[in-house]
Amino acid sequence: MTRLELRHRCRARRAWRLGVLAPLVAACAQMATAPPLPANAEPPPPNVNLSGFPLPYRQGYADGCASATGPERKDAARFAADGNYRTGWMDGRSLCPR
Repeated sequence: MTRLELRHRCRARRAWRLGVLAPLVAACAQMATAPPLPANAEPPPPNVNLSGFPLPYRQGYADGCASATGPERKDAARFAADGNYRTGWMDGRSLCPR
């Protein structure tokens, strides 16, 4: 096989890889974050009993748990301002199975 044939073969492989991988990379970039739960929404029931905890903690726990098993889901403004949401988010992120 000549150098020219090898060069064409390598270019064809590179083009095929880029053609196949580019849509996958773009899809992954779009899935990097998910929207957090609204401030007034009741989160889905977790795998632990959180009945005595305030709503912001339960919402943070749900967002943190979702972040542990998928794309990160966090309300940055609430995370910075609300200690219950922040603590719930960190607990959910660390305690939910991955």
